[in-house]
Amino acid sequence: MVLLVISETGLGERWDQLWLPRRPLATDDFFGGVYRMSRPAALGKRYVESNPKLISNLLIVDIDHDDALSRALWERPEWLPNLVVENPLNGRAHAIWALLEAITRTEYARRKVVAFASVVIEGLRRSVDGDLGYSGLLTKNPIHPSWNAHWIHQTPHSLTGLAGHLDTAGHLPGPAWRNSKARRADPTGLGRNDVLFTTARHWAYREIRHHFGDPHGLTDAIMHKATLLNTDFSIPLLQPEVNGIANSISRWIITKSRMWADGPIVYDATFNTIQAARRDKSTQVRK
Repeated sequence: MVLLVISETGLGERWDQLWLPRRPLATDDFFGGVYRMSRPAALGKRYVESNPKLISNLLIVDIDHDDALSRALWERPEWLPNLVVENPLNGRAHAIWALLEAITRTEYARRKVVAFASVVIEGLRRSVDGDLGYSGLLTKNPIHPSWNAHWIHQTPHSLTGLAGHLDTAGHLPGPAWRNSKARRADPTGLGRNDVLFTTARHWAYREIRHHFGDPHGLTDAIMHKATLLNTDFSIPLLQPEVNGIANSISRWIITKSRMWADGPIVYDATFNTIQAARRDKSTQVRK
């Protein structure tokens, strides 16, 4: 594999086009704190926020091995990362795949895309034996002199294309991974977004019965629950992203849900029917 060698100026221009955050989190030292700052100031830091608050156009895997560059390029001619940012002191690196279409992380209609993206990221991680604990929030800044940046190519990838290559190579996780208790207990990366949305949504469907005729009360309750659920993650989502998820759930319930539109009488009747069916099933199992 021949790497594309470009000047530092050329790399800066390419990264400026690829990297979307306008006021990102950034730091030189994690122990000194991570702070939000202007884009020009952040570009002088060693670590920068990978994606804007509510969209993702970069999929990033932390390869915690001294042969990270080789792992990122090995046996994947049609789905190479766009960029590999390497630590010259230990050979470890971040491999970055740019997406043809950015993923919106808060719109209800796009939840399947977010879930699909989390599966693809896990497949990419498996393909290089990447770090399980990497959240994807911050990445090595490729234009900082602390790192060796290898620009491989500039063609963006589609999620379906990456998934197809991962599936062929045997790295794409199946349904059992997405539904595993361990993953739901403490997901990372886009998996946090998917798990938080799913958990808060199912809770909200039961919460509806306490807020008929009070849409603001329902929205506040969902927001509070989503914020509490987020604190269970070892690396929580940023609050604006939690707010977006909660607002998406409440907006869908209030504008599109039959449970909300039909009102409390129908809701209670449906709930009682479901509970009776569950009791009957439980009785049959015990017998």
